[in-house]
Amino acid sequence: MIRDVPTSERPRERMIQEGARYLSNQELLALILRSGTKEESVLQLAQKVLHHFDGLSLLREATINELVQIKGIGSAKAVEICAAIELGRRATAYQTEERVVIRSPEDVANYVMEDMRSLSQEHFVILLLNTKNHVLHRQTIFIGSLNASLVHPREVFKESFRRSAASIIALHNHPSGDPGPSREDIEVTKRLAECGKLLGIELLDHIIIGDRKFVSLKEKGYIL
Repeated sequence: MIRDVPTSERPRERMIQEGARYLSNQELLALILRSGTKEESVLQLAQKVLHHFDGLSLLREATINELVQIKGIGSAKAVEICAAIELGRRATAYQTEERVVIRSPEDVANYVMEDMRSLSQEHFVILLLNTKNHVLHRQTIFIGSLNASLVHPREVFKESFRRSAASIIALHNHPSGDPGPSREDIEVTKRLAECGKLLGIELLDHIIIGDRKFVSLKEKGYIL
């Protein structure tokens, strides 16, 4: 149990005295786990879980089945970890979704970076904006390697009409971490921009998300 850890090392006491932001990932996870095993303290178990998933980047996508494969993590602990991660994800989405205003590519990157930079597959996402550039809606259109034939303008603009969007911003991630545009990225961008002009819903930008880096295809000159 956490009470078996020396007082100076107990994450619960440290959190009360110093605040959650001063705790390490290991300590926060130990609070969720609450107890260790006969062989390991709760802090050791928390460190083992983090090591197994190479830190938070993969743990945030872990499933219950993956977690219970770790010795010392039963179904109850696995459920608690997944619930805490999902709650954090929803809290982040709730905080950023209200009245988000997009004025620059940096605004887009800041809005989605933490959600998208560590995804293991490419996700093609659109942001729907009103006339004041407030985000009305965010929707994932496609998951998988980007391909002009798969990212169809019909799917991209269908939701735009339904929500009366004035403009859209397309974005997708590169799991490699390198946001440099590929030939397919450029082709998709040009196709969506042309369709947007015909439909009266402007494609403002196409942002590629890397690992804490991004590229704006508008700034690169591929959207006129």
